[in-house]
Amino acid sequence: MPNLGLPELLVILVIVVLLFGVGKIPQLGKGLGEGIRNFKDAMREGQEPPKKDDAAPKTDPK
Repeated sequence: MPNLGLPELLVILVIVVLLFGVGKIPQLGKGLGEGIRNFKDAMREGQEPPKKDDAAPKTDPK
């Protein structure tokens, strides 16, 4: 996989500005950050062991 240098990054930045405009870039960054944060939170929730109270359904002994 080739490394991205400064000229390549500038070309990508120019293309993004042309496609979305200067005003949309902060909104895109915010949306991307929130998406990454939500993904990380979901991954943490999936790794936590279930609590004792939630693990077994409560039944009435007869």
